[in-house]
Amino acid sequence: MNVLLLAWKIKLPPMMEIITAEQLMEYLGDYILDAKPKEISEIQRLNYEQNMSDAMAILHKLQTGLDVNVKFTGVRVFEYTPECIVFDLLDIPLYHGWLVDPQVADIVKAVGNCSYNQLVEKIISCKQSDNSELVSEGFVAEQFLNNTATQLTYHGLCELTSAVQEGELCVFFRNNHFSTMTKYKGQLYLLVTDQGFLTEEKVVWESLHNVDGDGNFCDSEFHLRPPSDPETVYRGQQDQIDQDYLMALSLQQEQQNQEINWEQIPEGLSDLELAKKLQEEEDRRASQYYQEQEQAAAQVQQVQGAASPASARQSGSNERKRKEPREKEREKEKNSCVLL
Repeated sequence: MNVLLLAWKIKLPPMMEIITAEQLMEYLGDYILDAKPKEISEIQRLNYEQNMSDAMAILHKLQTGLDVNVKFTGVRVFEYTPECIVFDLLDIPLYHGWLVDPQVADIVKAVGNCSYNQLVEKIISCKQSDNSELVSEGFVAEQFLNNTATQLTYHGLCELTSAVQEGELCVFFRNNHFSTMTKYKGQLYLLVTDQGFLTEEKVVWESLHNVDGDGNFCDSEFHLRPPSDPETVYRGQQDQIDQDYLMALSLQQEQQNQEINWEQIPEGLSDLELAKKLQEEEDRRASQYYQEQEQAAAQVQQVQGAASPASARQSGSNERKRKEPREKEREKEKNSCVLL
């Protein structure tokens, strides 16, 4: 959506600052329908309509995350998944920078043409092998993943800089996050969307010039613009990391809740009895879910307040007191996002 907005392909009403995820999906769905090519052959039309149908079927996943599996041989090489159709349909380039340096022969051999998921499976298989050569190969592959945990290598960064066109608006995938990326005067920039920068109106872009994420902040004209309060920005970034962690737990729990064990339900139950059984199971899992959420939140508070135990205890006490009044507010925050 940020790419489409910056390219003026989608326009939001003036003065709009808050928008729900459902509204974003409506704008995106309308654009996909309107972007249908006019003068194409019958075969091309059928192919486009099939792709559009597949894209609409997975559109709801955009609110939580897409299944993207990188390959280490090129900045635009991904394992094909149905979710990739969305990028093709919208004509938005998708890049990553997690590449193997072709000059390091042993890593090239160990990684090969594997995707990330395939490489993880290969490492596990090699470790269990009796062949010393395979064991060594698995060790080299594992070291590569450990040494490039930032999911960006200098070789990948060089390839990115060469592949992205000047002024191009695209999407950059790294560490399970999608960022809006562009190139200005030969330098790559990522759109700043962390919550910590919400009040930093002049901070718009961050340069991508090394693998450690230590970029320079710039305004909309790509002029250097350091944050007015670095400490506030840091706390905001930490809040964003904590929210990502809690969201991951929530998605995992939601998936577990959908997996009802039908084998444990006795046969011959009436519809009413079956409904009661299912409701009891849902209530139990809901209770377990909220307990895990509270434990996760408590762990985050302990990490943040390690230097001040008294403050952490007070914060936990206050959290319990205002738990009930904030339930609706939490639901609102979950379904809303801010466009920067």
